[in-house]
Parts: sequence; C-alpha cells; structure tokens
Amino acid sequence: MAIACKPKVLIADEPTTALDVTVQKEIIELLKELQKDTQMSILFISHDLTLVSELAHRVAVLYKGELIEEGETAALFKTPKHKYTKALLEARPSLDGRVKRLATVKDILDGSYSDIKISLNERAIVHKRIYTKAPLLKINNLHKTYWKNSGLFGKKEAIKAVDGVSFSVFEGETLGLVGESGCGKSTLGKTIMNIELATDGEILYKGKDITKLNKSQIAAMRKEIQIIFQDPFASLHPRMTIGQAISEPIAVHHPGSSKTKRKRQVLELLEQVGLEASYFYRYPHELSGGQRQRVGIARAIALQPKLLICDESVSALDISVQAQVLNLLNDLKEEYNFTYIFISHDLAVVKYMADQLIVMNAGKIEEAGDADEIYANPRKEYTQALINAIPKGIERL
Repeated sequence: MAIACKPKVLIADEPTTALDVTVQKEIIELLKELQKDTQMSILFISHDLTLVSELAHRVAVLYKGELIEEGETAALFKTPKHKYTKALLEARPSLDGRVKRLATVKDILDGSYSDIKISLNERAIVHKRIYTKAPLLKINNLHKTYWKNSGLFGKKEAIKAVDGVSFSVFEGETLGLVGESGCGKSTLGKTIMNIELATDGEILYKGKDITKLNKSQIAAMRKEIQIIFQDPFASLHPRMTIGQAISEPIAVHHPGSSKTKRKRQVLELLEQVGLEASYFYRYPHELSGGQRQRVGIARAIALQPKLLICDESVSALDISVQAQVLNLLNDLKEEYNFTYIFISHDLAVVKYMADQLIVMNAGKIEEAGDADEIYANPRKEYTQALINAIPKGIERL
C-alpha cells in the first residue's frame, strides 16, 4: 500500500518490529530492491541498531526529542561521538559470551555498569543443581490441531500447529523456545496454560496430567503457571487502573483477602518491578511500553507461580528497556526460583536468557540442547538458517 502511489520518500516506522529474523531479512532485502528499482528515499525508523546498519547510508540519533548525532553509518557506529550513541551500541545483547547483567543506557551514561562475565564453570555448577532433580513439567507427544473449511463441500483441512512435541522443563531452568512466525511456539505456550486445549498427548505438571483437569482444577492450576504476553497494552484493560489490574488475580484466587491487604501486596509488587507507589492509580495509556511490561510481570508474579511462560515479552521494546526487563526477569528468577519458558524470535535475547534451547519448525521440534552449544554448532540446516539470518551489520562495519 505504501508504494502504490510511487512515492519519492518512504517512511518505514519500525516495519520489522516483532517479526522473526528470516521474515525481517526478507523485508530488508525487499526495501533495498524497491529502492534500487524506484530510486525512492527511505527514512527507516528503528530501535534495532544492527538492522539500521544493514540498510542505512546515514544515521541520525535522537535523544529526548533532540538530534544529538548524525553521520555516515560506518563512521558513526565505529567512532560514535555522543555518550548516548555509545550507550545504545553497548546495550545490545551479544552472541559472544554471557554477562551477568545486560547494560542499560542509564547504567552506561552514569558509569555504573560492570561487564561481569559468567564463566563456563559457574554455568556448569548451576546446571548440575537444576538437572539432577525430576522435571517440573514434562510434555509427551503433544498435538494441537485446528480444522478449517476447505473446498466447496465443507471438507475440513487439518492444521497441525503442534505436532508430536516432547520435552521436559526443570525447576529453576530457563528453557528458550525459538522459531519462525507460525512455527507453533506461541500455540505450545497457550496449550501448556490450557488456554488452548490439547488435541492429544500429555502435559505432566508435577507428575499430574493437566490436560485432564476440569474447569475448577484448571483455575487452581493457574496459580502455579502464569503467562506474560507480548503486547502489555493489549493485555491490560484500558479502564482498569494498574492497581486493579494487578490485584485482580489475587482477588480471584484468594477471595477471603481484604482490600487493604491486596493493596499492600500490589504496592510491594510494584516496588519489586521498579515502579513507584503512584503507579497504583494510573491507567495503562499513561505508561510507556517498558512500564506496561513491568505491570504485566507484576500481575504474572502476583500469585507466586512456579512456572512463567514469557511469550515474546520483550520483542516490542527498545534495546535499553528490553535490557531492564530481562535483568528484572533474571533478578526475580534468582529471588523466587522461578522457572521460565522463554518464547522469542530474537535469537540474541534467547541465547542470553536460556539454559536449554528448543528450535521449532512447522509444529515440530527441529533441534534441542544446550543453548550455547546450539548457537556455536547448529546441526540442522533450519537452525543454521535462523542463526545466519541474524543481522550482523555492526560487526561487519
């Protein structure tokens, strides 16, 4: 639609946000081809610096509404002059090695960031503690099939969103789940939550098959398994204050608790996720994307669940806010021994977060194993293609 009138200037405002790396790569290549054919100018707006370096001839950096730096792409990224530009470049999750905490722009600007690496020995000790226990969640040959009308005579066509998937999740682990859009990873997360009902197979939580629970049992189970959604604005009721949104699950699952007690709990939760008490009375539209995501996390942890499913929970956030949220998730994991299933198309983020990694393709598990090992030595062509599609523009400059 944007090029239908053959424009001289195309403004591409975050055109690849929330897309997987392979689709993102296709769109960047398409924009380059269109530009070559039509000679149009492109103003490419993005918080993904690596992506900008793949496409842009020149880069302009905005900070608090002001243009603070501008220049030819290679020169600006190699020798940034402004401290904020340097901070943006350093805040990117790296595919080389692991750090204990990601850098935020604020950390770098005030000089408080310490780039402490996690050694292989430290990681091995943590894994030994995690993987000597029985699994918290065990998925056996799980299927989720949708049916759609096909043809003139009401013929039904089977869409296998999840097709014979089996894996285990251990207490205290972060299991990464990656794949292209439509591969079935979000459907898998919703099926574990019983938001979508499994067509076949077992979901054993603490040894009990939760696919066979009745409605009241599912409601009780939800105290222990919660989900953080991708879009915090869509998942928050626009007419409910932040305090009401966070206290709602407490009121549902603990109906005997007083309003005063619930408010005290909510204020404690807001403090835990780095928000002031004044946010209790605010509405979602008054908050930034990062603040809304913090509210989503506060609501998800309100019942002290054992397992948290993070479904693309940082994909729409800019680099610095993303780092804040990821650091928060790791802090909460350490404090409460949470277990995460971390679903994302951003492979750099998943590599930073995950202990083990599952790669999904067309509803099936393509590859599974230690996250670092899969990134270093992917065995399957599909996994190799995903890793090769990660923009590496800045590293090449």
